Amino acid sequence: MKRSNLMVGLLSLLAVFAVAAAFKVAQTVVIPLMIAWLLSYICGPVVNYLVHKRVPLGLAVFFVLVLVLFVCYLGGVFLGGRVRDVLSESPRYISQLNAIYQDATANLDLPEDYLADINWTQQLGPKVAAMSVSVAGFMGNFLGKLTLVLIFLVFMLLGKPYFKYKVAAAFPARQAVQFTEMTASISKQIGQYLVVKVAISGTTGVLVWLALTLLQVEFSLTWGALAFFLNFIPSIGSILASIPPILLSIVQYYPSVWTPIFTAIVLLLIQMTMGNVIEPKIMGDSLNLSPVVILLSLIFFGWMWGMTGALLSVPIAAAIKIVCENIDALKPISILMGSGKQFMKDHGA
Repeated sequence: MKRSNLMVGLLSLLAVFAVAAAFKVAQTVVIPLMIAWLLSYICGPVVNYLVHKRVPLGLAVFFVLVLVLFVCYLGGVFLGGRVRDVLSESPRYISQLNAIYQDATANLDLPEDYLADINWTQQLGPKVAAMSVSVAGFMGNFLGKLTLVLIFLVFMLLGKPYFKYKVAAAFPARQAVQFTEMTASISKQIGQYLVVKVAISGTTGVLVWLALTLLQVEFSLTWGALAFFLNFIPSIGSILASIPPILLSIVQYYPSVWTPIFTAIVLLLIQMTMGNVIEPKIMGDSLNLSPVVILLSLIFFGWMWGMTGALLSVPIAAAIKIVCENIDALKPISILMGSGKQFMKDHGA
Protein backbone atom coordinates (compact mmCIF):
# COMPACT_ATOMS: atom_id res chain seq x y z
CA MET A 1 0.00 0.00 0.00
CA LYS A 2 2.80 2.40 0.94
CA ARG A 3 4.68 1.53 -2.23
CA SER A 4 1.54 2.16 -4.28
CA ASN A 5 1.05 5.59 -2.66
CA LEU A 6 4.68 6.42 -3.33
CA MET A 7 4.30 5.49 -7.00
CA VAL A 8 1.16 7.60 -7.29
CA GLY A 9 2.96 10.55 -5.68
CA LEU A 10 5.97 10.27 -7.98
CA LEU A 11 3.76 9.92 -11.07
CA SER A 12 1.74 12.96 -10.00
CA LEU A 13 4.96 14.93 -9.57
CA LEU A 14 6.17 13.88 -13.00
CA ALA A 15 2.78 14.83 -14.49
CA VAL A 16 3.02 18.30 -12.94
CA PHE A 17 6.46 18.90 -14.44
CA ALA A 18 5.37 17.51 -17.79
CA VAL A 19 2.41 19.92 -17.88
CA ALA A 20 4.69 22.77 -16.77
CA ALA A 21 7.16 21.96 -19.57
CA ALA A 22 4.31 21.90 -22.10
CA PHE A 23 3.00 25.26 -20.83
CA LYS A 24 6.53 26.68 -21.03
CA VAL A 25 6.85 25.64 -24.67
CA ALA A 26 3.35 26.94 -25.51
CA GLN A 27 3.76 30.22 -23.58
CA THR A 28 3.12 32.31 -26.71
CA VAL A 29 -0.52 31.23 -26.53
CA VAL A 30 -0.88 30.25 -22.88
CA ILE A 31 0.32 33.58 -21.42
CA PRO A 32 -2.26 35.71 -23.31
CA LEU A 33 -4.89 33.14 -22.30
CA MET A 34 -3.93 33.44 -18.61
CA ILE A 35 -3.89 37.25 -18.80
CA ALA A 36 -7.33 37.21 -20.42
CA TRP A 37 -8.53 34.84 -17.69
CA LEU A 38 -7.29 37.29 -15.04
CA LEU A 39 -8.85 40.27 -16.80
CA SER A 40 -12.15 38.40 -17.03
CA TYR A 41 -12.42 38.58 -13.23
CA ILE A 42 -12.12 42.36 -13.46
CA CYS A 43 -14.33 42.90 -16.50
CA GLY A 44 -16.85 40.11 -15.85
CA PRO A 45 -18.76 41.91 -13.05
CA VAL A 46 -19.13 44.97 -15.32
CA VAL A 47 -20.58 42.82 -18.14
CA ASN A 48 -22.92 41.03 -15.72
CA TYR A 49 -24.10 44.37 -14.31
CA LEU A 50 -24.81 45.80 -17.76
CA VAL A 51 -26.63 42.63 -18.83
CA HIS A 52 -28.68 42.79 -15.61
CA LYS A 53 -29.66 46.34 -16.59
CA ARG A 54 -30.98 44.92 -19.90
CA VAL A 55 -28.06 46.10 -22.02
CA PRO A 56 -27.51 43.63 -24.92
CA LEU A 57 -24.62 41.27 -24.21
CA GLY A 58 -22.72 42.21 -27.39
CA LEU A 59 -22.99 45.91 -26.59
CA ALA A 60 -21.87 45.32 -22.99
CA VAL A 61 -18.79 43.36 -24.12
CA PHE A 62 -18.01 46.04 -26.73
CA PHE A 63 -18.19 48.76 -24.05
CA VAL A 64 -15.81 46.85 -21.77
CA LEU A 65 -13.45 46.17 -24.68
CA VAL A 66 -13.32 49.88 -25.57
CA LEU A 67 -12.63 50.67 -21.91
CA VAL A 68 -9.74 48.19 -21.78
CA LEU A 69 -8.28 49.59 -25.01
CA PHE A 70 -8.58 53.13 -23.64
CA VAL A 71 -6.69 52.17 -20.47
CA CYS A 72 -3.99 50.43 -22.56
CA TYR A 73 -3.73 53.53 -24.77
CA LEU A 74 -3.23 55.80 -21.75
CA GLY A 75 -0.61 53.41 -20.40
CA GLY A 76 1.19 53.34 -23.75
CA VAL A 77 1.20 57.14 -24.01
CA PHE A 78 2.55 57.45 -20.46
CA LEU A 79 5.23 54.80 -21.02
CA GLY A 80 6.28 56.31 -24.36
CA GLY A 81 6.61 59.75 -22.80
CA ARG A 82 8.77 58.43 -19.95
CA VAL A 83 11.07 56.53 -22.34
CA ARG A 84 11.48 59.59 -24.57
CA ASP A 85 12.36 61.77 -21.58
CA VAL A 86 15.03 59.34 -20.39
CA LEU A 87 16.55 58.89 -23.86
CA SER A 88 16.62 62.64 -24.49
CA GLU A 89 18.74 63.15 -21.36
CA SER A 90 21.06 60.21 -22.05
CA PRO A 91 23.89 62.31 -23.63
CA ARG A 92 24.20 64.38 -20.45
CA TYR A 93 24.40 61.27 -18.27
CA ILE A 94 26.90 59.65 -20.62
CA SER A 95 29.15 62.71 -20.22
CA GLN A 96 28.76 62.49 -16.45
CA LEU A 97 29.70 58.78 -16.57
CA ASN A 98 32.81 59.71 -18.54
CA ALA A 99 33.80 62.22 -15.84
CA ILE A 100 33.17 59.66 -13.09
CA TYR A 101 35.33 57.12 -14.92
CA GLN A 102 38.18 59.58 -15.38
CA ASP A 103 38.12 60.54 -11.70
CA ALA A 104 37.89 56.94 -10.52
CA THR A 105 40.87 55.78 -12.58
CA ALA A 106 43.07 58.86 -12.18
CA ASN A 107 44.69 57.64 -8.96
CA LEU A 108 44.91 53.96 -9.85
CA ASP A 109 48.36 52.49 -10.37
CA LEU A 110 47.66 50.57 -13.57
CA PRO A 111 49.81 49.79 -16.61
CA GLU A 112 49.74 52.54 -19.21
CA ASP A 113 48.52 50.23 -21.95
CA TYR A 114 45.72 48.97 -19.67
CA LEU A 115 44.33 52.36 -18.76
CA ALA A 116 43.34 53.64 -22.17
CA ASP A 117 40.91 56.53 -22.16
CA ILE A 118 37.40 55.31 -22.63
CA ASN A 119 34.99 57.56 -24.42
CA TRP A 120 31.66 56.71 -22.85
CA THR A 121 29.85 58.57 -25.60
CA GLN A 122 31.30 56.17 -28.16
CA GLN A 123 30.77 53.16 -25.86
CA LEU A 124 27.21 53.83 -24.74
CA GLY A 125 25.86 55.94 -27.59
CA PRO A 126 25.20 52.98 -29.91
CA LYS A 127 23.76 51.03 -26.99
CA VAL A 128 21.29 53.83 -26.26
CA ALA A 129 20.27 53.83 -29.93
CA ALA A 130 19.91 50.04 -29.84
CA MET A 131 17.82 50.42 -26.70
CA SER A 132 15.36 52.70 -28.50
CA VAL A 133 15.08 50.08 -31.26
CA SER A 134 14.51 47.40 -28.62
CA VAL A 135 11.78 49.51 -27.03
CA ALA A 136 10.08 49.85 -30.42
CA GLY A 137 10.33 46.09 -30.95
CA PHE A 138 8.94 45.45 -27.48
CA MET A 139 5.98 47.72 -28.18
CA GLY A 140 5.28 45.85 -31.44
CA ASN A 141 5.46 42.49 -29.68
CA PHE A 142 3.26 43.85 -26.89
CA LEU A 143 0.60 44.99 -29.36
CA GLY A 144 0.59 41.54 -30.97
CA LYS A 145 0.08 39.82 -27.62
CA LEU A 146 -2.50 42.43 -26.60
CA THR A 147 -4.55 41.55 -29.69
CA LEU A 148 -4.51 37.88 -28.70
CA VAL A 149 -5.45 38.75 -25.10
CA LEU A 150 -8.42 40.83 -26.30
CA ILE A 151 -9.64 38.01 -28.59
CA PHE A 152 -9.56 35.54 -25.68
CA LEU A 153 -11.20 38.09 -23.39
CA VAL A 154 -14.09 38.72 -25.77
CA PHE A 155 -14.96 35.01 -25.95
CA MET A 156 -14.69 34.63 -22.17
CA LEU A 157 -16.93 37.65 -21.54
CA LEU A 158 -19.51 36.50 -24.10
CA GLY A 159 -19.93 33.23 -22.20
CA LYS A 160 -19.74 34.61 -18.66
CA PRO A 161 -23.45 35.54 -18.11
CA TYR A 162 -24.55 32.01 -19.13
CA PHE A 163 -21.94 30.15 -17.09
CA LYS A 164 -24.07 29.44 -14.00
CA TYR A 165 -26.94 28.18 -16.15
CA LYS A 166 -24.65 25.79 -18.02
CA VAL A 167 -23.28 24.46 -14.73
CA ALA A 168 -26.82 23.91 -13.40
CA ALA A 169 -27.74 21.98 -16.56
CA ALA A 170 -24.50 19.97 -16.74
CA PHE A 171 -24.26 18.63 -13.15
CA PRO A 172 -26.61 17.21 -10.52
CA ALA A 173 -27.98 19.81 -8.12
CA ARG A 174 -25.50 19.13 -5.29
CA GLN A 175 -22.43 19.10 -7.54
CA ALA A 176 -23.67 22.18 -9.40
CA VAL A 177 -23.97 24.12 -6.14
CA GLN A 178 -20.50 22.98 -5.07
CA PHE A 179 -18.97 23.92 -8.42
CA THR A 180 -20.71 27.31 -8.43
CA GLU A 181 -19.50 28.04 -4.90
CA MET A 182 -15.96 27.08 -5.86
CA THR A 183 -15.87 29.38 -8.90
CA ALA A 184 -17.49 32.19 -6.88
CA SER A 185 -14.83 31.74 -4.19
CA ILE A 186 -12.06 31.90 -6.81
CA SER A 187 -13.57 35.05 -8.29
CA LYS A 188 -13.96 36.69 -4.87
CA GLN A 189 -10.44 35.92 -3.65
CA ILE A 190 -8.77 36.94 -6.90
CA GLY A 191 -10.83 40.14 -6.85
CA GLN A 192 -9.63 40.80 -3.29
CA TYR A 193 -6.06 40.14 -4.36
CA LEU A 194 -6.29 42.58 -7.26
CA VAL A 195 -7.88 45.32 -5.14
CA VAL A 196 -5.31 44.97 -2.36
CA LYS A 197 -2.41 44.67 -4.81
CA VAL A 198 -3.43 47.78 -6.76
CA ALA A 199 -3.87 49.72 -3.50
CA ILE A 200 -0.47 48.67 -2.12
CA SER A 201 1.31 49.18 -5.45
CA GLY A 202 -0.33 52.58 -5.92
CA THR A 203 0.66 53.66 -2.41
CA THR A 204 4.22 52.47 -3.01
CA GLY A 205 4.44 54.34 -6.32
CA VAL A 206 3.13 57.58 -4.80
CA LEU A 207 5.54 57.34 -1.84
CA VAL A 208 8.49 56.72 -4.18
CA TRP A 209 7.46 59.63 -6.41
CA LEU A 210 7.09 62.03 -3.46
CA ALA A 211 10.36 60.92 -1.84
CA LEU A 212 12.37 61.31 -5.06
CA THR A 213 10.71 64.66 -5.78
CA LEU A 214 11.76 65.93 -2.34
CA LEU A 215 15.29 64.63 -2.94
CA GLN A 216 15.23 66.27 -6.41
CA VAL A 217 16.16 63.05 -8.21
CA GLU A 218 15.29 63.41 -11.88
CA PHE A 219 12.49 61.39 -13.51
CA SER A 220 10.81 60.88 -10.12
CA LEU A 221 7.44 60.24 -11.81
CA THR A 222 9.04 57.54 -13.98
CA TRP A 223 10.55 55.78 -10.97
CA GLY A 224 7.23 56.01 -9.12
CA ALA A 225 5.48 54.34 -12.08
CA LEU A 226 8.22 51.69 -12.21
CA ALA A 227 7.72 50.99 -8.49
CA PHE A 228 3.97 50.64 -9.10
CA PHE A 229 4.37 48.08 -11.90
CA LEU A 230 7.23 46.05 -10.39
CA ASN A 231 5.43 45.83 -7.06
CA PHE A 232 3.03 43.38 -8.73
CA ILE A 233 5.92 40.88 -8.65
CA PRO A 234 5.88 39.45 -5.12
CA SER A 235 8.83 40.13 -2.79
CA ILE A 236 11.62 40.86 -5.30
CA GLY A 237 9.80 43.42 -7.45
CA SER A 238 9.96 46.08 -4.75
CA ILE A 239 13.75 45.65 -4.50
CA LEU A 240 14.30 45.73 -8.26
CA ALA A 241 12.36 49.01 -8.50
CA SER A 242 14.82 50.69 -6.12
CA ILE A 243 17.96 50.01 -8.17
CA PRO A 244 17.54 52.41 -11.17
CA PRO A 245 16.78 55.60 -9.16
CA ILE A 246 19.66 54.88 -6.76
CA LEU A 247 22.09 54.47 -9.67
CA LEU A 248 20.74 57.61 -11.32
CA SER A 249 21.16 59.65 -8.13
CA ILE A 250 24.82 58.53 -7.96
CA VAL A 251 25.44 59.79 -11.50
CA GLN A 252 23.30 62.92 -11.11
CA TYR A 253 24.87 64.17 -7.85
CA TYR A 254 28.46 63.06 -8.39
CA PRO A 255 30.83 63.82 -6.61
CA SER A 256 28.43 64.29 -3.65
CA VAL A 257 27.48 61.03 -1.93
CA TRP A 258 24.92 62.24 0.57
CA THR A 259 21.90 62.48 -1.74
CA PRO A 260 22.51 58.98 -3.19
CA ILE A 261 22.81 57.63 0.37
CA PHE A 262 19.58 59.33 1.44
CA THR A 263 17.91 58.08 -1.76
CA ALA A 264 18.97 54.49 -1.07
CA ILE A 265 17.86 54.63 2.58
CA VAL A 266 14.45 56.17 1.83
CA LEU A 267 13.68 53.90 -1.14
CA LEU A 268 14.76 50.72 0.58
CA LEU A 269 12.79 51.71 3.66
CA ILE A 270 9.64 52.29 1.58
CA GLN A 271 10.07 49.16 -0.50
CA MET A 272 11.03 46.86 2.38
CA THR A 273 8.17 48.12 4.56
CA MET A 274 5.50 47.94 1.84
CA GLY A 275 6.82 44.90 -0.04
CA ASN A 276 8.11 42.66 2.74
CA VAL A 277 6.13 43.66 5.85
CA ILE A 278 2.73 45.17 5.05
CA GLU A 279 2.03 43.35 1.78
CA PRO A 280 2.76 39.76 2.92
CA LYS A 281 0.59 40.29 6.00
CA ILE A 282 -2.37 41.71 4.07
CA MET A 283 -2.01 39.24 1.20
CA GLY A 284 -1.68 36.30 3.57
CA ASP A 285 -4.84 37.32 5.37
CA SER A 286 -6.93 38.09 2.28
CA LEU A 287 -5.94 35.03 0.24
CA ASN A 288 -5.15 32.72 3.20
CA LEU A 289 -1.95 31.67 1.45
CA SER A 290 1.25 30.73 3.21
CA PRO A 291 4.20 33.09 2.50
CA VAL A 292 6.21 30.00 1.53
CA VAL A 293 3.56 29.06 -1.06
CA ILE A 294 3.67 32.61 -2.46
CA LEU A 295 7.47 32.40 -2.74
CA LEU A 296 7.44 28.94 -4.34
CA SER A 297 4.72 29.94 -6.82
CA LEU A 298 6.77 33.03 -7.70
CA ILE A 299 9.84 30.87 -8.41
CA PHE A 300 7.93 28.17 -10.29
CA PHE A 301 5.82 30.41 -12.56
CA GLY A 302 8.72 32.84 -12.94
CA TRP A 303 10.80 29.95 -14.28
CA MET A 304 7.96 28.87 -16.54
CA TRP A 305 6.86 32.24 -18.00
CA GLY A 306 9.40 34.83 -16.86
CA MET A 307 8.18 38.17 -15.50
CA THR A 308 4.63 37.53 -16.72
CA GLY A 309 4.58 34.29 -14.75
CA ALA A 310 5.77 36.15 -11.66
CA LEU A 311 2.88 38.59 -12.05
CA LEU A 312 0.35 35.76 -12.42
CA SER A 313 1.84 33.49 -9.74
CA VAL A 314 -0.29 34.55 -6.76
CA PRO A 315 -3.72 34.48 -8.53
CA ILE A 316 -2.92 31.04 -9.96
CA ALA A 317 -1.80 29.75 -6.54
CA ALA A 318 -5.02 31.08 -4.97
CA ALA A 319 -7.12 29.37 -7.64
CA ILE A 320 -5.28 26.04 -7.12
CA LYS A 321 -5.82 26.26 -3.35
CA ILE A 322 -9.56 26.92 -3.73
CA VAL A 323 -9.96 24.02 -6.18
CA CYS A 324 -8.16 21.67 -3.77
CA GLU A 325 -10.35 22.96 -0.94
CA ASN A 326 -13.48 21.81 -2.74
CA ILE A 327 -12.22 18.31 -3.64
CA ASP A 328 -12.20 15.91 -0.68
CA ALA A 329 -9.12 13.98 -1.82
CA LEU A 330 -7.11 17.22 -2.24
CA LYS A 331 -8.17 19.02 0.96
CA PRO A 332 -4.85 18.23 2.74
CA ILE A 333 -3.01 20.14 -0.02
CA SER A 334 -5.33 23.11 0.45
CA ILE A 335 -4.68 23.10 4.21
CA LEU A 336 -0.90 22.98 3.68
CA MET A 337 -1.10 25.88 1.20
CA GLY A 338 -2.99 28.04 3.72
CA SER A 339 -1.48 30.42 6.27
CA GLY A 340 -2.60 28.17 9.17
CA LYS A 341 -3.64 31.08 11.38
CA GLN A 342 -7.19 29.80 11.81
CA PHE A 343 -5.91 26.47 13.17
CA MET A 344 -3.71 28.27 15.68
CA LYS A 345 -6.78 30.21 16.86
CA ASP A 346 -8.78 26.99 17.12
CA HIS A 347 -6.18 25.61 19.52
CA GLY A 348 -6.28 28.78 21.60
CA ALA A 349 -2.71 29.79 20.78
